Amino acid sequence: MLNKGITLRGLEVFEAIAATGAVAQAAESTGLSQPAVSQQIRNLERAVGADLLDHSKRPMQLTPAGRAYLARASAVLSQLRLAQSELTVMDLTHLTQLSLGIIDDFDNDLTPRLVTTLAESMTRCRFRLVTAPSHEITEAIRDHDLHLAITASSGEVIDGITEYPLMRDPFVLVAPTGQVPAQGDAIAALQDLPMLRYGQEQLIGRQIEAHLKRCKLDIPQRFEIGSNPSLIAMVSRGIGWAITTPLGYLRAARFHEQVEAHPLPFAPFSRTISLLASGDWADTVPRDVAQTMRNLLRSHMVTPAVTKLPWLEREFRVLDN
Repeated sequence: MLNKGITLRGLEVFEAIAATGAVAQAAESTGLSQPAVSQQIRNLERAVGADLLDHSKRPMQLTPAGRAYLARASAVLSQLRLAQSELTVMDLTHLTQLSLGIIDDFDNDLTPRLVTTLAESMTRCRFRLVTAPSHEITEAIRDHDLHLAITASSGEVIDGITEYPLMRDPFVLVAPTGQVPAQGDAIAALQDLPMLRYGQEQLIGRQIEAHLKRCKLDIPQRFEIGSNPSLIAMVSRGIGWAITTPLGYLRAARFHEQVEAHPLPFAPFSRTISLLASGDWADTVPRDVAQTMRNLLRSHMVTPAVTKLPWLEREFRVLDN
């Protein structure tokens, strides 16, 4: 039995403050007043018998006890949101056809989970699933070959397409294990290894190159790889280093003993994963699918990644409506 004072609202408020470090932002995201947010946190800390936040710092930071408690609390909330979203999407029985495109970053885990959830509620629907890189998925919905698409956003406004942001996916550096010291100059540590680039036909490759130019970094071009698993495999063999995102890193789990992820040693940047919906679709269907995907991302991507790489805590996150 939970201690008196531990409530779902309190856990949601704690999760919101852990993400932003600010009472005002937590109040905005939870729909509570700032005094109510503060009271919820006081009640929760009193109930668990420990300080979960360092209230003396701005933004507020998690204490060691808070980090441990957040991992458990987020897992519980994710499961509850997932259960709720599965019920919410059950109104898709009226659909007669659905063409859905999903970026291949999610092939290993999320795509099967999402498709299973959708299929269970689309008993009379002709369903088509396409998995491909972001640029191909975006072109397909632009050409009206898809009804819905889950893809990395290019930032471009596309006529007749509505965008529902799902998550922030920051770029990170991946290098062979032990190559980059915990403290020190990462660039210097990698100077004898080439950078392994994504193919320039891919959106992620173009986004990385544009940022390197903004940072005035002139890194010699030697390797251009069209496949994320192949790129991470080459890093694991010590052939070079690369810039990817947590989604790309998580997708290559079998190489994690040989590959380490690190914060970028230059100005940070990120991409947004969004659901795109063609304009002739009713708003309720894409909104429900988007919320289901957010819950899956939070439970199966964000929480495991932040547990493994705590420095991602504020950067790798779901973008709630």
